[in-house]
Amino acid sequence: MLLAVNVGNTNIVFGLHDGEKWLRQWRVRTVRDKMPDEYGLLFREYLRETGVSLKDLEQAAISSVVPPITDRMEEMLSTQMGVAPLIISAAVKTGLRFAIDNPAELGADLIADGVAAYDRVRGACIVVDFGTATTFSAVAADATYLGVAIAPGIHMAMSALAGGTAQLPQIRLSAPPKPIGTNTVHSIQSGIVLGYVGMVESLIARFREQMGVPAPVLATGGLVRLISPLTSCFAVVDEWLTLDGIRLIALRNKNSESANRRIGA
Repeated sequence: MLLAVNVGNTNIVFGLHDGEKWLRQWRVRTVRDKMPDEYGLLFREYLRETGVSLKDLEQAAISSVVPPITDRMEEMLSTQMGVAPLIISAAVKTGLRFAIDNPAELGADLIADGVAAYDRVRGACIVVDFGTATTFSAVAADATYLGVAIAPGIHMAMSALAGGTAQLPQIRLSAPPKPIGTNTVHSIQSGIVLGYVGMVESLIARFREQMGVPAPVLATGGLVRLISPLTSCFAVVDEWLTLDGIRLIALRNKNSESANRRIGA
């Protein structure tokens, strides 16, 4: 049984896979100053819902873009499971080649996105991940990870707009009834939400032009349900795609020393 963990700047997403299917997935707020024991308590409480304890887990894999939490999560899982978790990076077995300048700089979540998307379509593809940042990853038909575009996430853009202006309020992010707003709330919703859709569609078109193929687009992330109904450019919408990439990378490294190092052995 596998525990897949994706540590992001806003949320920690984790899921339990029994080798055939996902039993459960959870999304919790990222708290940077939690101690390893606190994360252990949190995970035990959620896993109890499925009748599984941390001691029952055979393997764990972590994708993280928050280094302090990576260390605490690794310490907690190593202690609770007795097996060191796999820490995902471009240095482990992913099934991808990397055509970027410095693969060590590539976020683990972006690697997992690319692995899951390529496994899903078995060809050239683009992944858009709507999280704290909105990221666009391109993978070629020969499983080469071509590169990334990174934009501020939609909540970040909204906060910047409200924080940088004297009269514009924080509002609920949703699609406006029409593009031309006739009040402040609808005007902001049009500029932020529909403007984001335009940015996404434009970057996808530019990616496809550079790639030279009409690559299918897979969309994921905590905010994907806000954007996906407003565009027809996504072939697949899967909120848990990153977890699936973590699962696939864990399988490819299952027999490696780094993925199976038993604590104290």
